[in-house]
Amino acid sequence: MKHRMFGYHGRYLRVDLSSGKADWVPLPEEVLRRFLGGVGLAAYLMHREAPPGVEPLAAAAPLVFSLSPLVGTPLTTSAKFAVVAKSPLTERLNDALSSSHFALAAKKAGFDALVITGACAAPTTLVIDEGRVELRPAAALWGSSAAAASAELAAQLGPRFHTAIIGPAGENLVRYATISHDNRHAGRGGLGAVMGSKKLKAVAVAGSQRVEVADPAAVIAAAKDLSQRSFGPATAKYRELGTVANLLTFNRLAALPTRNFQQGTFADADALSGEALNSARRVARRSCAACTIGCEHIYEAPGGEVRLEYESLFALGPLCGVGDRDAVLNAARACDRLGLDTISAGATIAFAMECAEKGLLRHEGLRFGNADMLVPMLERIARRDGLGDLLAEGTRRAAAVIGGDAADFAPHVKGLEIPGYEPRALQTMALGFAVGSRGADHNRSGAYEADFSARADRLHGSPESARLAVETEDKAALMDSLILCKFLRGVFQDLYSEGAELLSLVTGWDVDADELRIVARRIVTAKKLYNIREGWTAAEDTLPKRFLSERLPDPIAPLSPGGRGVGGEGAAQHESECNSAGQGHYAPSPPTPLPQGERGAKLPRERLQTMIQAYYTARGWDRQGNVPAAVVAALGLSDLIR
Repeated sequence: MKHRMFGYHGRYLRVDLSSGKADWVPLPEEVLRRFLGGVGLAAYLMHREAPPGVEPLAAAAPLVFSLSPLVGTPLTTSAKFAVVAKSPLTERLNDALSSSHFALAAKKAGFDALVITGACAAPTTLVIDEGRVELRPAAALWGSSAAAASAELAAQLGPRFHTAIIGPAGENLVRYATISHDNRHAGRGGLGAVMGSKKLKAVAVAGSQRVEVADPAAVIAAAKDLSQRSFGPATAKYRELGTVANLLTFNRLAALPTRNFQQGTFADADALSGEALNSARRVARRSCAACTIGCEHIYEAPGGEVRLEYESLFALGPLCGVGDRDAVLNAARACDRLGLDTISAGATIAFAMECAEKGLLRHEGLRFGNADMLVPMLERIARRDGLGDLLAEGTRRAAAVIGGDAADFAPHVKGLEIPGYEPRALQTMALGFAVGSRGADHNRSGAYEADFSARADRLHGSPESARLAVETEDKAALMDSLILCKFLRGVFQDLYSEGAELLSLVTGWDVDADELRIVARRIVTAKKLYNIREGWTAAEDTLPKRFLSERLPDPIAPLSPGGRGVGGEGAAQHESECNSAGQGHYAPSPPTPLPQGERGAKLPRERLQTMIQAYYTARGWDRQGNVPAAVVAALGLSDLIR
């Protein structure tokens, strides 16, 4: 008699766009328990489905949509999915998460994951209804925004269907194009370009195949308890001001990246503050699908409404030297319409501004503070027009073409542009950026949590920073695989034990905290093993020269005792993991002020290297950052090694 499985369908759907063939592939319970779902399951599938060395935009490169056992349950923030592929921006494993009704509809369509390979000859929509697969022509949708295409598909297919769609940037293979759905975005690393390379405009899903849970009554009780706790102080920041509240705090700490990371403070920060925005422009607050937090803050821009997060605000504002709030709101809205990751878009424009000011690029009007050129440049990037064609490649590739010393201040790690955390002023976060599997990333490493606590000296990283970085990275991997929004992190007293209880109620497995700690380490290591397979070397685990040789020019202000903490995240418009990576309110002890007269934070190369070596040691890896065979075996990953 077949063993009954709870929380999962126990299979994934593989669709070859070149041939139109669809196959259902079993997912053994043993695999699901090892990798859970979301990012973990997708990393496993990338090892199995991606040919070694495949080019990210080749037809053979797979694109994976992965769900989790919690999707479809009443647990708050569980309507989430992961999208994973080899990034065209970094050529390393890239995972992006998002929250929307697409996750719920995909689970009802009958699969735990969707693996898309091959490429269509012409623009196409992939329609999956109750497990049946159809490829429909989409030439009429090609060139339209994700929102417009979504509305058209809704009219054609009806309300049962939910869609994941690319905009013009994805169609034109911009290396940081997003995938959109319900006006939310799986944004970092260029997954929209992977869809575009397959001539796949949209994926539409619908179904009625519900998955049973092991203990329905207990799941409902747990969901009520978690929802009640989600209304507490740990999430109050997201309801009140949203992540835009970070801007003034970061500015006060001289940790707000400004003018392409040349400064840590911005003179016009008050005009762009969350308080000013909410007073002058906010029109609504909304929630993701199946979420009780309500973190979405909607603002009125001259061109219409736009959802705004800290990362969009920082990247299109201070990073470009722009203090005009209407210009920033319009630029964020343009990124949504075009399908561009706001962090990479803003960082690439800011980098180009510095190149122009240094005489490395010639372009009229390309200078810090010129708000009028933001939207036109975003349009040119999305359509690969003129200079936009070069900037569509991202800062690493653009710097290689521009030459001179451009590579020294191109703000990326492994090709992924650095988000809104100044590494020199947040040195545990600097370590998290340097070693991150998908590059500079505040969603896969919550190391800033340590920097804003009494556990670390944010201005003087040390080997102890490695343990803290590992701790936050493991927790992020677990939440991204269960999947739950990271805005809930502050709600849990012990993520591992409470996560194990939720998973047990859904699946019927006898899971405990120790097992989930191993699962988290397994998932982090599985991602690392994929990168090693694709050519990773230890030389990639670093920061650009600017951060290791230049001192910040501004003094570091201490955090006021009793003041509101930071709470991180925002992955802004793009990484709508409910924009997951903040823990809400912090009440950290104020960092020790610098000696009188000392200016600006500095991160010497030797200090970062010491932290990186300590990180490798904490992970059980060798001095070159490779994973020994004994660790691979201990974590149950031997079957991934080809």
